[in-house]
Amino acid sequence: MPCRLSKVYTPNMRPPVLDPLFAPVSTLPGIGPKIEKLVSGLVGSQPDRDATVADLLFHIPHSLIDRRHRPGIAYSENGDIVTLDVTIGRHMAPPRHSKAPYRINAYDETGQITFVFFHPRHDWLEKTFPEGERRIVSGKVEWFNERPQMVHPDYSLKPEEAEEMPAIEPVYPLTAGLSSKTLQKAVRAAVDRVPHLPEWLNYAHLHQTGWPDFAEALKTLHAPHERNDIDPASPFMQRLAYDELLASQLALAMVRAHMRTLGGVSRSPKGELQKAVIASLPFQLTGSQAKAIEEINEDLAKPVRMLRLLQGDVGAGKTVVALAALAQVIETGAQGALMAPTEILARQHYASMLPLCEKAGIRLALMTGKDSQKERRLRQEQLDAGEIDLVVGTHALFQGTVTFRNLAMVVVDEQHRFGVHQRLALSAKGNGVDVLVMTATPIPRTLVLTGFGDMDVSRLTDKPAGRKPITTVSVSLDRLDEIIGRVGAAVADGQKVYWVCPLVEESEKIDLAAVEERHRVLEHALRQRVSLVHGRMNADEKDAAMADFKSGATKVLVATTVIEVGVDVPDATIIVIEHAERFGLAQLHQLRGRVGRGDKPSSCVLLYKGPLGETAGARLNIMRQTNDGFLIAEEDLKLRGGGEILGTRQSGTPGFRIARADEHADLMEVARDDARLILELDPDLKTKRGEALRCLLYLFGRDAAIRLLRAG
Repeated sequence: MPCRLSKVYTPNMRPPVLDPLFAPVSTLPGIGPKIEKLVSGLVGSQPDRDATVADLLFHIPHSLIDRRHRPGIAYSENGDIVTLDVTIGRHMAPPRHSKAPYRINAYDETGQITFVFFHPRHDWLEKTFPEGERRIVSGKVEWFNERPQMVHPDYSLKPEEAEEMPAIEPVYPLTAGLSSKTLQKAVRAAVDRVPHLPEWLNYAHLHQTGWPDFAEALKTLHAPHERNDIDPASPFMQRLAYDELLASQLALAMVRAHMRTLGGVSRSPKGELQKAVIASLPFQLTGSQAKAIEEINEDLAKPVRMLRLLQGDVGAGKTVVALAALAQVIETGAQGALMAPTEILARQHYASMLPLCEKAGIRLALMTGKDSQKERRLRQEQLDAGEIDLVVGTHALFQGTVTFRNLAMVVVDEQHRFGVHQRLALSAKGNGVDVLVMTATPIPRTLVLTGFGDMDVSRLTDKPAGRKPITTVSVSLDRLDEIIGRVGAAVADGQKVYWVCPLVEESEKIDLAAVEERHRVLEHALRQRVSLVHGRMNADEKDAAMADFKSGATKVLVATTVIEVGVDVPDATIIVIEHAERFGLAQLHQLRGRVGRGDKPSSCVLLYKGPLGETAGARLNIMRQTNDGFLIAEEDLKLRGGGEILGTRQSGTPGFRIARADEHADLMEVARDDARLILELDPDLKTKRGEALRCLLYLFGRDAAIRLLRAG
C-alpha cells in the first residue's frame, strides 16, 4: 500500500526525526545526477520520485565476500576470492596499439601469480604495483594452463594500509552502469545518517527474541561481522523483516478498521432470488461453493461492510458464487456490479451469466470501452433509474463517472491487478458497499496474510462435477516434429488446440518473431488456417482471432500468454506450452487451466529446451504430479522465495524489500496478531508506542494508513 509521499503529504506530518532518512540519495557522497537516476531505478520504492536515503538502506546485500581467506598463491583454488601478501615482480606492458593485456608478475613463498589488466593506464599501474615492493592484493584467482592469474584485482594496498580493506564485504544487487564501489560508499554514508529512533516493538517481545534495535540491525546488515549475519534467520534480518511485516499488517488492519467505521448495511432478504439463481444452474453446487455462499450471506446480514476474498482454482466456479451473492443484494432492491480486468473477460462473464439471470429475472447489462456514446448514455440513464440490477464491465468504467441509483455490492475479478486505494474509491460509489474479491491465482496462506490481511477468505477447493483431470507430460523440443504430427491427428479428430509461446519483456521483437514463425510453421504443417493472438495486436484483431477459434472456424490458436487469464473455450482439449522452462509454476498452472473445461479428457504438453536447471526441472515435475492449484502455489513459494511469486510481477504480494514470504512466514502470523492488539489498545496511535509506530509506517511507505486516521 505504498503512497506518494511528496505528492500527497506535507512534510511536517512526518515525524521530524525521520528527515535524514527521507533526504534524496543525491545528498550522499559520490551520487551525481547520472548516478542518482541509476540508483533510483535500482532501489526506488515509488516510480514517480527519486530514491531516498531510506530506500538505499533497505537495499540489503545478497551475499558476502570474505577477504580474510589468505591461503597463499599455490593453495588458492580456481574461482576463489583470496587475499595475497605478495612481492611485485616484472611488468610486461603490451606494444602500443596492441589489444593484448598488460601483465604483472608477483610471488610469495609458495609460488607465482600474474595480474592481468585490459585497457590499462600504464602510469597508474606502475604507481599501484611498484616493482620489488610488497603489496596486499585481493581478488578472484583463476587457473589457466596450470598457472594462477588474477584479472583486475579488487584491492592493492601497502602493508600498512591493509586495515582499509574490509575483512568482510557485502555484495549488493547492481544495475548496468553502477559500480559496487560507488554503491558501497553511498551505503556507508547512509548508515552514518541513521538517527536514534523510538522503539516501536513491544518490550517483552523484543526481550524474548533477543533482537537488536532497528539501527543496530541495519548497520550490521551493511557491515556484517560474519557470513551468517545476513542469513534470513539471523537476528538482524529477523528484526528488520518483522518491522516490515508489522508495518504492512498494521496498515492493512487500519484500512480494515476504517472500512468498518464507514458503516455497513444489513442485507438479509428471504433469499428467494438466490434460490432461483441456484435452481437455474445445469449442475449441483460443490460443497465449497455452498459453504462460500453461506459465509457471504452471513457477512451481508451484518451491519458491517463485507470485505471478502474468494479464492478458487481455475474452473472452480467462482462466478456462480458471485452471482448467488449478488442476487441477495438485488432482492433488497439494490444494485450490483462486477468488474473484470480485461474486455475479453468482461464479455465472457456477461455471456456466462446472461442465461442464469434471464431465468431468475435479474436485469443484466454490459458496459465496455467499445460502447458508443449513445449506448453509454442509455446505460447510465438505466442505472440511475434503477432499471439495471447488475452491470458487468472493466475496471476503467467504475473508476470514472459511472453512477448508480443504489449500489450495494461490487465483485472484483482478479484482485491482484489493483490495490487497496481502488477498493476505497469503489466503496464511495454507494452506501455501505460490500466488496467481494475473486482470484483464480491460488495464493499460499502466508501470502494471503501479506496482501489481503484486511480481508476474510473463502476458498473453493473442489472442481465442479463432470470435469475430467488434465494429463500433463513434458517433452524435449528435439521432438517438436512428433508433437506437431500429434496435434495434426488430434485436429483431424475434431479437437481444438492452444499453442502457447513465451514472451520475455527484454526481447519482445525476438519473441514476436518466434510466435509469428511458429504460426507460419503450423499453418504449413497442418495445411489449414491457424488463429494467432499476441500483445502487439489491437483489440479487434484479438477478438476476431478468438471468435474464429471459439466458433471452430479455426482449430488451432497460437498465442503468447495473453490467454493466461479467463479465456473460456470448453471444447479445447490440448494445450502445448513451448519453452515451458521459462514460465513460473503459477503461470503454467493458469495456462493449463485453459483446457479441461468440458467433459472430454484433456492434456497439457510442456515443451522444454534441455538441459534443464534444478528449479525448472522441479517445476515441470510438480506440474506432472498434481492439478491442485493450492499445492502448486505452496511449491512455487518454496522454489522462488517470496520475490517474483505468482507469475510475472502480477502478484498479489506487496513488494517486500527485506521480508521473504518463504523464510519469514512465522513472523507474519505474529505481526498480524501484534497489529490487531495495537489497534484494540491504541486505535489512534496516540500512546508513546503509537507515536513510534507512526515512524515505522512512514519508514516502510505505509503512511496512507495514517491519513485514514485523520479521515476517520
